[in-house]
Parts: sequence; structure tokens; C-alpha cells
Amino acid sequence: MQAIPTLLSTLSKFEEIMNKPLISLKEGSSINLWQLLLAVLFVIIAWLVSRYVAKFIGRKILKMMNISDDNVIIIQRLVFFVMLGIIVVTVLSFLKVPLTAFAFISGAIAIGVGFGAKNVMDNFISGWILMSERPVRINDVVEMEDQLGRVIQVGNRSTMIRRIDGAHLVIPNSTLLQSNLINWTLVDPNIRNSVKVGVAYGSDVEKVRDILMQIMQDSDSVLKDPEPTVIFEDFGDSALVFEIWYWAQINTIRELRKIRSDLRFEIDRRFRQNDIVIAFPQRDVHLHFADDVAKQLVQKLQNSVSKQSIEDKSKDDQADNSVEETEQSHQKS
Repeated sequence: MQAIPTLLSTLSKFEEIMNKPLISLKEGSSINLWQLLLAVLFVIIAWLVSRYVAKFIGRKILKMMNISDDNVIIIQRLVFFVMLGIIVVTVLSFLKVPLTAFAFISGAIAIGVGFGAKNVMDNFISGWILMSERPVRINDVVEMEDQLGRVIQVGNRSTMIRRIDGAHLVIPNSTLLQSNLINWTLVDPNIRNSVKVGVAYGSDVEKVRDILMQIMQDSDSVLKDPEPTVIFEDFGDSALVFEIWYWAQINTIRELRKIRSDLRFEIDRRFRQNDIVIAFPQRDVHLHFADDVAKQLVQKLQNSVSKQSIEDKSKDDQADNSVEETEQSHQKS
């Protein structure tokens, strides 16, 4: 029985603490701890609900309408922020918390954003510019600073690009917006590519052109419109250089290298069948000696020969002397 009055006293003190005004407003109203905790709780719930609803709309409803991935992301973000704002304002009105109560906090946040989070806001605004102007879209093939890859995500702060080797590049949106970017598939997925080959001097260039043109016409990966072209590029040091220009439609970046590889295999096979030699680097070396250098070499050669003959003669004389001494010793004995 004594526990009940104690519990009631504790609840009364707790209620008094929760209802005690923490922030006094100019309008005569105030904000207590209970209202502040409810506001924080409802904001967290609103954020989770808004995020779930935005994802549900993007995955279920927009996918059924055949909307592109980049438009889906834009709509998801708009829905998220709009719902979050509506729920927050509704909760604050329900709790009778005036919006002027957050004027000081908003000012402090604005100052902090202006000075301490300049780069974050710069990237955030750049991200919305990228999504509105759409110079890059999801699944676009882009090239930036000799890095070739496919765009897989355009976020609030950065854009993620998957390179052809599988590595992921995380590029700040402001950097992406201010840099020179090559978008290979901005208008359509058709990309022009080229393959070079050198044949030996003396080859029938007309036949080489016909073979290369036939190879491109027989390839399923090469588009017939625009028509492929064979260019006689140059008279090289060791080869007659040809280059084929063609257009291809790509779905993945690896297809670029695969198409070039298939064309090179076919070029090598057709050239072997038609006895056309693919040239390789060759060099002819010619040595020229000045007259004085030649004379010095001849003089050294003559000196060497004469020295050798003198040594041979001295060896012969020594051999004859040894033979005579041997004969004389036999006669005395």
C-alpha cells in the first residue's frame, strides 16, 4: 500500500519535469521537454516513413510506367523531401510548436552551412544541377581524365562511376560539373571506333581495301548505317598503314574491346588466306667509315701481321738451334 503513494509522487514529479517550460517564446507560449521529445520522435518517424514511401513509389509504381532510372531517382528524392517537410510541419502544428521557435536554430544552421560546410553544399547543389540538366545519366558511358566507365549512381554529394576493370570511382558532383567530361552515350548508344593494321610494301592496296570492307560488312557488331569506311592512313617506315572506321552499338563497355578483338582476329585470318603480309618493324643498317679511320685500321692490321710473322720466324730459329745442338751432342758421344 505504501508503494502506490510513492509511485504517484514519482509520476507527479516526472510530469512536472516534463511539463516545465524549457524555451519561452515572444508570443507568450513556451516549449516543454515533453513537446521537444515528441517533436524529435515524430521527425525521426517521418524521415523513416518518407524514405520508405519514396522507395516504394520508385520500385513499384514508377517501374511499371517504364520511366528511366535517372528520372526515377529524381522523383524519389522530390517525394522524400516533400513528404518529410509536410510531416514535420504537421507534427509541429499538432504539438502547437510555432515555427518561429526554430528561427534561431535555422539561423545557426545557415551560418554553419555557409562557413563550415561549403564543399558539402556545393556538391549538394551540383548534384541537383546534374539531375536537372542531365549531362550524365545512369548507365551512360563516360570518360574523365582518361578514366572510362559507366555511371551507376548520381547521389546528393557524389557520383559513382564503375570503371572497365571493375573499380568504382567516387567523384564529387562539383568536380564532375566543372571538369571536361566525355559522355559517349549522351544522345544514343552508337559509338564510332577504329582499328589500324599495317601491310608490307608491295601489297595490293586495292585488294587490302576490299578485304577490310568485306570484313566489316560481314560483322554483326558493325552498324551498316552509318556505313563503315577504310582509310589508307599513311606510308609508314615499315608498312602501308590502313585504318577502318566503323560504328557500333554498345550495352557494356567491354563490348568495345571485344568488337576490336574480333575484327583483328578476322583481319589476320583473311590476310593469311589471301597471302597478304602484316608488316612488322624493320631496319637496314649501313656503316660508313671515313678515309682516315680506314687507313688506321689497315695500318693496325699490317702491323699485327708483321708482328706475327716476326714471332713465327723467331720460333723457327729457336727450333733449328735446338736441333743442331742435339745433333752435336750425339756426335760427341
